[in-house]
Amino acid sequence: MALIEARGLTKRFGEKTAVENLSFRVEPGKVTGFLGPNGAGKSTTMRLMLGLDAGEGETLFDGVAYRELAHPARRVGAVLDARSFHPARTAVNHLRMLARGVGLPLSRADEVLELVGLTSVANARPRGFSLGMSQRLGLAAALLGNPDTLILDEPGNGLDPQGIHWLREFLTQYAAAGNSVLISSHLLAEVEEIADHVVVIGRGRLLADSPLAEFVRSFELEAVLVRTSDTEGLARAVTQEGGTVLEEAAELVVVRGLAQRRIAEIAVARGILVYELVARISTLESAYLRASAELTDYDSRLPEKEEASA
Repeated sequence: MALIEARGLTKRFGEKTAVENLSFRVEPGKVTGFLGPNGAGKSTTMRLMLGLDAGEGETLFDGVAYRELAHPARRVGAVLDARSFHPARTAVNHLRMLARGVGLPLSRADEVLELVGLTSVANARPRGFSLGMSQRLGLAAALLGNPDTLILDEPGNGLDPQGIHWLREFLTQYAAAGNSVLISSHLLAEVEEIADHVVVIGRGRLLADSPLAEFVRSFELEAVLVRTSDTEGLARAVTQEGGTVLEEAAELVVVRGLAQRRIAEIAVARGILVYELVARISTLESAYLRASAELTDYDSRLPEKEEASA
């Protein structure tokens, strides 16, 4: 098992600070989602963790820096670029070359190709691979040493629905075996399906480092939508019982701070007819958008419609 500890990671490009004093942990047995807007510094952070970029701070894998690991390929597998292969070398030969370079048996290339579902194209040249197939080949390379840690930058890019489902199942099982997984992704719905923990950054600074459920709850976005013929009476009643009315419209009251069951009990006690109660559950996407709203460098908005002249 490998505990990852990033401590004070900082990277500057001239006068621009890409990553600023960033610290977090990735625990064994969990999938940790690494989230942030475009330009937030996620890829730079991963490069710093692996010693591929020079900067300040340190990252320790069970107390040891990556460059000091005796057999790094057997400890840490990483995919930062899905197309990092020789385009003219076959997939299996690409992996055999990597295996020989780190002292692994050549047969391991065939094993990981089967593991990621690329056995049928083992003798094909990757230059003809789709992005999804390239992602699988990159993951195969990361798995050559059977490492206890995976660091993956956007591993779902280019995967079809079947591929995404496969990746989700694979990473979940990999972490459940006691391994550490850190993945960056813009596919928030997929991260929500598999992540136990999230690290969220914006403009290179830490915004959140917490269990996924806690992160979502911290924005208090959960609410109950209630449809009733007496919106005024219900709004007054739930407020008296400690709830907060977020919205009151024709036959609709949106309440925060009270469970569905409690709202139903309040309505019954006061003789208020309620014909619909729906829980609006917070999602990772809604919490993430709230957390990063002010830290998005590249934000497009639809132009406002011009008013028609009189």
